[in-house]
Amino acid sequence: MQRQIDLHANKTMSKILSVKSLTTSLRNGVPVVDDISFCIERGETFALLGESGCGKSMTALSLLRLLPDGVVHTGGTAQLGGIDLFGLREREMREVRGGTMAMIFQEPGLSLNPVMTVGEQIAEALKLHGGKNAPASAPITQRCIELLEQVGIPDAARRAAEYPFQFSGGMKQRVMIAMALAGQPELLIADEPTTALDVTIQAQVLQLMSDMQDKTGMAILLITHDLGVVAENAHRVGVMYAGQIIEQASREQLFRQALHPYTQKLFAALPDGRRDGQTLAAIPGSVPPPGSITHGCRFTPRCDKAWGLCGEETPEWTMLEAGRGVRCHLYREGEKGRDKGEGRRVDDAPGFSPSPLSLPPSLLQVEDLQVHFPIRKGILQRTVGLVKAVDGVSLEIPQGRTLALVGESGCGKTTLGKALLQLIPPTAGSVRLAGCELTRLAAHELRARRGAMQMVFQDPYASLNPKMRIAEILDEGMAALKIGGDSAARQMHIDALLDQVSLARNTKWRYPHEFSGGQRQRIAIARALAVSPQLLVCDEPTSALDVSVQAQILNLLKSLQQELNLSYLFITHNLAVVKYLAHEVCVMYLGRIVERGTAEEVLRAPRHPYTQALLSAVPRIDGKGREHIRLPGDMPSTANPPPGCHFAPRCARATADCRSAYPEERSIAAAHTVRCHHP
Repeated sequence: MQRQIDLHANKTMSKILSVKSLTTSLRNGVPVVDDISFCIERGETFALLGESGCGKSMTALSLLRLLPDGVVHTGGTAQLGGIDLFGLREREMREVRGGTMAMIFQEPGLSLNPVMTVGEQIAEALKLHGGKNAPASAPITQRCIELLEQVGIPDAARRAAEYPFQFSGGMKQRVMIAMALAGQPELLIADEPTTALDVTIQAQVLQLMSDMQDKTGMAILLITHDLGVVAENAHRVGVMYAGQIIEQASREQLFRQALHPYTQKLFAALPDGRRDGQTLAAIPGSVPPPGSITHGCRFTPRCDKAWGLCGEETPEWTMLEAGRGVRCHLYREGEKGRDKGEGRRVDDAPGFSPSPLSLPPSLLQVEDLQVHFPIRKGILQRTVGLVKAVDGVSLEIPQGRTLALVGESGCGKTTLGKALLQLIPPTAGSVRLAGCELTRLAAHELRARRGAMQMVFQDPYASLNPKMRIAEILDEGMAALKIGGDSAARQMHIDALLDQVSLARNTKWRYPHEFSGGQRQRIAIARALAVSPQLLVCDEPTSALDVSVQAQILNLLKSLQQELNLSYLFITHNLAVVKYLAHEVCVMYLGRIVERGTAEEVLRAPRHPYTQALLSAVPRIDGKGREHIRLPGDMPSTANPPPGCHFAPRCARATADCRSAYPEERSIAAAHTVRCHHP
């Protein structure tokens, strides 16, 4: 117990965490975190940046001594406030976890106990770690409410008695932060705290962490693959690849000029500011599995600057000017004359070119589409209300064009996508595909039309049958719709599909679990293409992918559109992807389209306050983003929408007119419309 007191008493040290030569290995001796060193100052945010599988989360679990079975600490030291973490007994380490050092996990839905109220879970953390700094007279229940209020949970006294399933994704992440803050930690480890969150919720969570840091002076270890998040929140950055830190620099140094070829490729893979039609610089291949490369630089198989030495000799850590370092042969003594490349400078990003004005004929036409779900209660299940998930949506998608549908989670985007494909029966409205009214077709007639429209789901692992091989998955749709000829002809078609999505033909005899996330998404796209569709509905297909894998998928979708003249409805909350891929944009809020226009018009000059708030929340690597517009509260329920303009309760410009009447659609330009009383 004395050691825990010393941890909090030693406030004079500038370094809160010092990690030297940390090595974590599998039981067979293969390292998964290999000889990494870094330090974090008090009040500083240090970001660990890299692709999935590079060892970022394993580094955090090593520091917490929460390694999974089969993984052990095999070398190096980690000092927290001058105390060696690996020298503590387990009883002492339990006092450190959640107290001096706390962690926010990537998926709050899996980290919170579903059978305990959030108040009980925060109280548990307070009983274990919250007594050392809290006033002795403060009841635990009151402290729980104060913590929830501190992280911005409205009506905290009531919400403390609710269960995790009653909270949105962003609010669950706030609860996780409240639990982490209960012990007043000196170091907060945030493992991908904003992955798959809407940009508005992401901005709220990151701002909350920054505010807490300013108030308490705690240090933050931020684990992420999002360069925009790093640019706006980190003070210093360590870039990880295959278990090693390969570059370390201040944020300003890294974003002014990246040095390591891997870091340069991460910047080049960003879709921000790319010209229409320009291919993203995707990184070929994937992070090598632990132990697969024993000699030379681990990035050599994917590096276009590698030469003979890179495959023979492991590069040493080279210190450069102003405290930055890099692990690359390009910067060793004697290689001064070799071409090092200039990296990507953020002010060199090309601009966006406008889409052509002449449009091909419409493939999909939607008019006043509604999808309402009844709310039933009681033994007799009487209908007591309606959830208006989609409430009067009209849109068009021309042949060979991409329409992006953006908005916060819960606004009805996915429901709309499924209703267009008749996977959910519409309540009212019209959906015409190539002139055929889909809503009036009988089941057997609709089945015959299925080949013309397909969907690519957000999570390819959940949408692919784990018990079927890839050849069987791709063959299933063709066999069901009786297209593609006999079995031999379909196998030839499957080989051609794998070629189209850049997968080796012999991989068709593997199962989904044998592929990476990006490869599984390619398989999902191949399955959709197997029946020769005209329209693809892509539901957040890149939301949880690394930037390099995202670039591969976006390049693939763009090339397939050019080759096959496909039309896309691209559902997303990633506005950088919208800028790169989409021709037109529809912004959705509470089941209705509030703004539409060409991608250039909507992204450069948004007119609806909601669109402006979405764009202001997008992290920018050049630091030139709009002033962040904070939206108070959460999206209202579609079962009980507010009167007048649905956005009025969260809008700073709202007037009496906004609260009494829903705005009519106004034309700003030939193809740019908005539903707002004060555009």
